[in-house]
Amino acid sequence: MDVSDALRVEYHTGESFADVRVPSESAFYSPGAMERVGLPVGGSIWQLLAEFHEARRISGPDLPDLPFLGGFMGYITYEQGLAGIGVRLAEQHRGHRRPDVCLAWVTRSIVIDHVKGLLHVQELRPRPGKRQDWIESTVARLQASQMWKAAASPLPPLSNKFPGASIQTPAADEYEDKVKICQEFIAAGDSYELCLTDQTIITRCPRRRSPTTPTSVPNGSHRNSKAAAKPAADDSWDLYRTLRTKQPAPFASYIRLGPATLISSSPERFLQHDRAGLCSMKPMKGTVRKSGAVATLAQAEALLHVPKEEAENLMIVDLVRHDLHGVCGAGNVCVPHLLVVEEYQSVFTMITVVEGRLPEPEAEGEGEGAATRHTGLDVLAASLPPGSMTGAPKKRSCELLQEIEGRRERSLYSGVVGYMCVSGRGDWSVTIRSMFRWDDEGDDEGKEVWRVGAGGAVTILSTPEGEREEMFTKLGGPLSIFS
Repeated sequence: MDVSDALRVEYHTGESFADVRVPSESAFYSPGAMERVGLPVGGSIWQLLAEFHEARRISGPDLPDLPFLGGFMGYITYEQGLAGIGVRLAEQHRGHRRPDVCLAWVTRSIVIDHVKGLLHVQELRPRPGKRQDWIESTVARLQASQMWKAAASPLPPLSNKFPGASIQTPAADEYEDKVKICQEFIAAGDSYELCLTDQTIITRCPRRRSPTTPTSVPNGSHRNSKAAAKPAADDSWDLYRTLRTKQPAPFASYIRLGPATLISSSPERFLQHDRAGLCSMKPMKGTVRKSGAVATLAQAEALLHVPKEEAENLMIVDLVRHDLHGVCGAGNVCVPHLLVVEEYQSVFTMITVVEGRLPEPEAEGEGEGAATRHTGLDVLAASLPPGSMTGAPKKRSCELLQEIEGRRERSLYSGVVGYMCVSGRGDWSVTIRSMFRWDDEGDDEGKEVWRVGAGGAVTILSTPEGEREEMFTKLGGPLSIFS
């Protein structure tokens, strides 16, 4: 299924309506119709999404034990998170109407269990008038493909050459100056920690057309489809495969949805929630690059278990606990894993796991005794933008960072990408170690503009040189595919 055949909800922060793009094959709308839907009076985009999702939610003991059966899948920008905590966005600085929330309602999907070696082809209830043999025909196409027949043979090597890219990285001295400004605000008591970031811009011409490109691969769940109608040349899938080969990560994702293409090799889970109401967040703070001097987990632990790195992590943990507590309530939040160092392809990083349990529905109001049920969508809305990308306290830190970073949009970087299943499960990752582009950037010659964000948490114990080194270390992952 082409992504253009999925119902899609797009929302630009600050507007009183959402654009709902209706499937082209619907019997009730003209092909490719776009409906402008007003937000509930006094409500938000989250209320609109919750009403849509809950009306289609499925439950029961016979549901397959899969992370995704169908439902919302897409991305949410950092700026949407800012608006949610009351940080004002000046529209004159934005100059566009790109979606800050872009979610497709996925009804057909292919989920691959790499551990068990199983491939699940599945479809939610077909729309009226639709043929119901999509599963059978998809299975037949897969089994007839050369890739399926050659499954026991090694895949052909990737061509990791992407020539002609012009890369504009942040100026090291300017970044160090911004670190010093952050520390001045911290010393004055305006913040405890500021997650400073900067942006690299890559201008390039695509190498060639990809004849078949997946529409989205969020958090490792594959859904293959025909390439959407995009520029004549598109090698973004090759870029993603190369990045994932060089920088494997548990929450890597590829998504082409609406006007955006996102390629991510994120190691950081933002939020996971199950059908029973257990929510888990996994903030990352404290990173050291692998090298000859830091080659083992024990060596990394010695460097990261120091006051500066642990304080950096703990302040964000308290912020995340606060976000979860606002929805889950007193006594329902705990920290099962604290300050654990994990190993990745090119770095070691420190993580903490914070868990919350959603409360049982309680009847309220005067009507029919209606019950209010919190879901993972409530936790998602209450926790954006990701605390690991802001600082503490969150709102004031974000206001300061807007000024220090020159009111430049972070956009998809520092946002989240993932899904919320019709069963109530969900999984969202923080879009770090990522690169993205918008279709409305570039030029008539076919050049693309890709953006890569990177940064780190500044505390009073930071050094400008150390923070600059950390930023370039994180930047090195996505940029490695061009070297």
